[in-house]
Amino acid sequence: MKNKEFNIPPIYAVLLAIISVQFGAAIAKSLFPAIGAAGTTSVRIGVSALILLVVYRPNLKKITPKQWKIVIPYGLSLGAMNLIFYLAIERIPIGLAVTLEFIGPLLVAIIGSRRLIDYCWVLFAAVGIVLIAPWTNDQIDPLGVLFALLAGALWAAYIVLGGNVSKIMNSGQAVATGMLFAAILILPFGFYENGLVNLTPKLLGLGIVLALLSSAIPFTLEMKALGQIPSRTFSILMSLEPAVASICAFVFLQENLSFYEIMAVICVVIASIGSTLTAKR
Repeated sequence: MKNKEFNIPPIYAVLLAIISVQFGAAIAKSLFPAIGAAGTTSVRIGVSALILLVVYRPNLKKITPKQWKIVIPYGLSLGAMNLIFYLAIERIPIGLAVTLEFIGPLLVAIIGSRRLIDYCWVLFAAVGIVLIAPWTNDQIDPLGVLFALLAGALWAAYIVLGGNVSKIMNSGQAVATGMLFAAILILPFGFYENGLVNLTPKLLGLGIVLALLSSAIPFTLEMKALGQIPSRTFSILMSLEPAVASICAFVFLQENLSFYEIMAVICVVIASIGSTLTAKR
């Protein structure tokens, strides 16, 4: 019998990926003091690669040169994006880092659009991102800002490359192979920072959960979605990320939402729903 993948509608796949990442972010924050950003990224990507390779068992010998040319850059951009984003949130607030990172997906949404209505949804999402940013903080590390912007550029590359590779490879095979190259890129940084030396069984267990929630599950869901919806729609849907992060902070950390944060949630929800309803089939 042939293996069958779960048939999840692409919109729900993206939403589930967002929620999964936010649960994983809470775990990652607890690992930072013990093993650092590079160590946390190494555990997350390394364990994710092992899990995905076992689950999907990609036959590397059958991958064509055309597929290699896309899946390798896809994996490298995926790994670099995660490492650089973790380096950013070591230096600046997570809300600001996520906001700055979203410049990448928004650019993908604008460049890929040819209809006025799509620009309206991008505008709503952009307003929401501006409102949710902690612009009142004057002591911002410029290197952290640079890392966040670079992570956004890599995120844009991940969206474009993910959309291309999903058209020529099975989604599970593609994300497993891509994660392998992400691990090859990231693991040396974890050893260089000595973060992996400090691993304990408890930290490794948290790393496995982190890998499932922040990489293995959401990247598989996103790959499936990228093969079925336009890149610009995916980008605007991902604008829910800052809003979901704020809601999770309210639920799990008892952090109250300000008026501007509530307005930001409304803006990005409008953008997400609007882009979904008006997207071409």
